[in-house]
Amino acid sequence: MTEIDYGRMMHRAMRSLIREVLSEVAASGLPGQHHFFITFDTHAEGVDIADWLRERYPDEMTVVMQHWFDDLEVTDQGFSVTLNFGDAPERLVIPYDAIQTFVDPSVEFGLRFESHDADDDEEDGTIEEIEPAPMDENAEPDEKAEAEVVSLDSFRK
Repeated sequence: MTEIDYGRMMHRAMRSLIREVLSEVAASGLPGQHHFFITFDTHAEGVDIADWLRERYPDEMTVVMQHWFDDLEVTDQGFSVTLNFGDAPERLVIPYDAIQTFVDPSVEFGLRFESHDADDDEEDGTIEEIEPAPMDENAEPDEKAEAEVVSLDSFRK
């Protein structure tokens, strides 16, 4: 019997969470101060972005979904959305498997997906949950708390 692949299962669960969040936003809009920073691999299979964006961001790109976005469509494989780049609306198609980080700073929540090659050359995924560091009471109001990254690998054998 092979071992249980908890890493792959966690990837599916966390990407399912992203799908659920985006589905709610597509249906009802962004509530309160919620907004997302989504970083994705621009060369991942299924990513569809304008050539000029791929040239400008040859490896990865971070998009912000906050004040202006349009036509958010969510599927089981990924999502598509129209974003504004300097008064130039562009349609982006982003599969969940291309996402490297998903962060909602309004509630200090984030996920980071990392891939490492295992000894047998199969992709072994690592998911890290980004947890907020305690706020410094003496910090200036515009200073932001740094996020502490906690690796979920410590729970795997």
